[in-house]
Amino acid sequence: MHSVWFGEFLGTLVLILLGNGVNAGVTLRKSYAADSGWIVVTTGWGIAVLCGVLVAQACGSGFAHLNPAISLASAVRAGDFSQLLSLWSAQMLGAIAGSALMALHYGPHWSHTPDQSAKLGIFCTAPAVKATPFNLLSEIIGTAVLIIVAAAISSRGVATNGPAAGVGQWLVASLVWGIGLSLGGTTGYAINPARDLGPRLVHALAPIPDKGGSNWSYAPIPVLGPLIGGALAGFFLRFANF
Repeated sequence: MHSVWFGEFLGTLVLILLGNGVNAGVTLRKSYAADSGWIVVTTGWGIAVLCGVLVAQACGSGFAHLNPAISLASAVRAGDFSQLLSLWSAQMLGAIAGSALMALHYGPHWSHTPDQSAKLGIFCTAPAVKATPFNLLSEIIGTAVLIIVAAAISSRGVATNGPAAGVGQWLVASLVWGIGLSLGGTTGYAINPARDLGPRLVHALAPIPDKGGSNWSYAPIPVLGPLIGGALAGFFLRFANF
């Protein structure tokens, strides 16, 4: 099955399955990877992006956005919003499916971890220090960096014909890894509305033992922040002529 929609769906599924998966491996008490730390989390998310992009492209998505903020930036840059809702639907459904598979994969482990906030953190983000304007700004900055640097990677100024085949995906994965290491410590670097909202919905609905609430009061930040950052980056790229 080859289509842009299916590529975005399956690529996002793989991204979230592996990304939420590394969160679970580091957090859940009976996991062999328990307490592996932030380096493992950021590395796992970088590799998750690589795998998701490769799957999306193999399935026919030449975009391989896997992220509503990137799709918005692309639409703003091109002045064409005709595919935006279709891409967003694929990305959201992929994120929900990927997170649900992660929860199933770790099925017997949930009851061994009593910390409710730790279990929520496997699915979605939360601020290290709650300060709403700064939390929003962190997501805006992180997302804008993601989009602008990704555009630079494929720009004529870096390589006349773009990166060699197979190289660009690794560079974008390294970019996400770097954002996590440098900017991710404030909010957990959602930088992707589907990455946070889809798994948060799964946390709210899944029968996870003693899971606690889903912190919906914070949920707008990792949705609005990346969308604002994406729109701003799109306007910048529209006039920067990368």
